[in-house]
Amino acid sequence: MKVGYYAPLPPAPTGVADYAAALLAALRRYGTVEPHARGADVALYHLGNNQLHRAIYRRALAHPGVVVLHDAVLQHFFLGALDRAAYVDEFVYNYGEWHRPLAEELWSARAGSALDRRYFDYPMLRRIAERACAVVVHNPAAARMVRQHAPGARVVEIPHLFCPPELPAAWEVVRMRQRLGVATHEFLFGVFGYLRESKRLFAVLRTFARLRESRPDARLLIAGPFVSSGLARATAPLLNAPGILRLPYLSERDFWRAALAVDACSNLRYPAAGETSGIAIRLMGVAKPVMLTDGEENSGYPRAACLRIESGLAEEDSLWHNMFLLTSMRECAGEIGLRASGHIVEHHQAVRIAQQYWDTLCAYRP
Repeated sequence: MKVGYYAPLPPAPTGVADYAAALLAALRRYGTVEPHARGADVALYHLGNNQLHRAIYRRALAHPGVVVLHDAVLQHFFLGALDRAAYVDEFVYNYGEWHRPLAEELWSARAGSALDRRYFDYPMLRRIAERACAVVVHNPAAARMVRQHAPGARVVEIPHLFCPPELPAAWEVVRMRQRLGVATHEFLFGVFGYLRESKRLFAVLRTFARLRESRPDARLLIAGPFVSSGLARATAPLLNAPGILRLPYLSERDFWRAALAVDACSNLRYPAAGETSGIAIRLMGVAKPVMLTDGEENSGYPRAACLRIESGLAEEDSLWHNMFLLTSMRECAGEIGLRASGHIVEHHQAVRIAQQYWDTLCAYRP
């Protein structure tokens, strides 16, 4: 069988590109898989919530195949890809004519779409879910959202892939901590990836400032570029607080140096977009304790393999209690990390995931 493969690939600055490259290599164990292949028996389309996927989305509609939804909320994709009239029509196609006034309102207020819950409550999945031969998702929340939009859709849940990297040597990790000015006895938290409102950066920074009152040896690394200049300006005063360290966009090698240098990771998402975080999978895969928003997207992880943070009014108290626990009982942090690594090795390894993709492609090719 010959598979046509459609996805952003490195060096495209997105986690989907890294995922797609790892899956492409793993799939080639089973047959011919070529980007933009001619005469393919089936196509595999990777879709996310940014404009790198615009041409892929159009092709997936015109030539149906198996679609991988890395984000189960395409609302922001349409806000960037369509004009006002086309956006309103797409919204009406998804939710009915009686929702036209709401569509007009959402278009007018789109500047605040990054954190407004309404935009996440309307994923706009109907068209692609109805056209696809099958839709692959990574978690139960995404599966539910697809079925709500297209009850007849073929939905296949495949865990997010983890491809073990060639890890930096121990001395490189030690040098990274030295470069950051973090002593051996200090506890280093990390936040990685593109910094957007839904990653709860304000909550993390406020909670860390509170933690420092009783744990002055705690440090917090914020590593990654801001998605919006407005968020960067708004968080600037908090980023200048004691104990905060800052790194920009990291190369793959530097990412792993920094990932191994931290003692724990915060990877919160609210509002959630039905996504499974690749960064969380990576950090858990190398035995780091990860704090995750307690929600349906993360329900597949064993409770002993991560730290679940409540959303809403209890978020900062929940975050503080877990950060205090990690800094007070380092053996607890190590045990959570080991359980996380065991879960990822058992359920998310590339060979296992590629087999599930190949079976899906064979079962649902046109």
